[in-house]
Amino acid sequence: MIRSELLHNQKRIRDYGVEIGYIKTGKLNAITDVTGVTVGHVTLSNGNMQTGVTAILPHAGDLFHNKLIASSHVINGFGKTMGTIQLAELGTLETPIVLTNTLNVGTAANAVIDYMLEKNPDIGSTTGTVNPVVGECNDMFLNDVRGRFVQEQHVRQALENCAVEFEEGAVGAGRGMLCYSLKGGIGSASRIVKLEHRDYTMGVLVLSNFGMLSDLTVSSNPIGKALKEKMLHSHKEEDKGSVMIIVATDLPLSERQLNRILKRSVTGLSRTGSIITNGSGEIVLGFSTANKIPHAKTQQYLTIDTIHEEDMDEAFRAVGEATEEAVLNSLITAEAVIGRNGNERPALKELLEKFNLTL
Repeated sequence: MIRSELLHNQKRIRDYGVEIGYIKTGKLNAITDVTGVTVGHVTLSNGNMQTGVTAILPHAGDLFHNKLIASSHVINGFGKTMGTIQLAELGTLETPIVLTNTLNVGTAANAVIDYMLEKNPDIGSTTGTVNPVVGECNDMFLNDVRGRFVQEQHVRQALENCAVEFEEGAVGAGRGMLCYSLKGGIGSASRIVKLEHRDYTMGVLVLSNFGMLSDLTVSSNPIGKALKEKMLHSHKEEDKGSVMIIVATDLPLSERQLNRILKRSVTGLSRTGSIITNGSGEIVLGFSTANKIPHAKTQQYLTIDTIHEEDMDEAFRAVGEATEEAVLNSLITAEAVIGRNGNERPALKELLEKFNLTL
């Protein structure tokens, strides 16, 4: 796996000897292995302010006039996303995807709208309006979510910071998030889908903020139970978080096929120990870069390339494996954070060393 000097000190789950699944990873083992996809963060960290923004840019061209096949899937609907209704109805994506905390969804949407209006003078003038897509998780344990610290300029900075290589863990939208009662955040992984006609890439990025420590499982190892016994938690654990799963692929798909793939991401969540509790919102957003859908009506009918249904099983396995590994990467790369009112959550890597445990 090739990573730049900037990121080489950030150990991921494979650096601990844990290999998830059977399918080969992409070069970076990240969502940006899908050509054209980039990711950017802005992290806000100061006392009670522990939050941020993560932006996913699906391609570097004109997204509004060259839309992508897209879909959304609700595993458990305890969430406050924006833009998913149109994704489900029209099956296309026309803006970047922005992730942040729950009470800053409106701010993020305003920033995305401004970003798109600047790039497209015809929006709301000679053509229709625009559908900003924003996802969230609740970071109120470590972050004073009432402060609504994320401002529109932070969203713009995240969009301008988008690059192929990016940090994981307690960064961007993941700064204040918890996962399995430990420090969670941003994680990513990818898989190569080998079909007869060519190889394709499946990439996943997660914003992890769910789960109870005793359920945490790493490659069938119930490490959460061992940590729970060592830590002797006195407080009652509650799984009231969320997870945003962003799936990108260059597989040629219809929105129906893509939706079928998004549904299978739950297998990856489950293998890490998630039981999809009542108060945890699990939302999946996905897009394919293989077909561009023009905004303007054309003189000819549209055609899109799609794979055959019998090729779907490899994609199903790939999205499950990449989701599982992305969640584990979000945990193992995260640093411990002390935030609102002195609340804190330890980092998995620090606990492994402290208690002399292995994955």
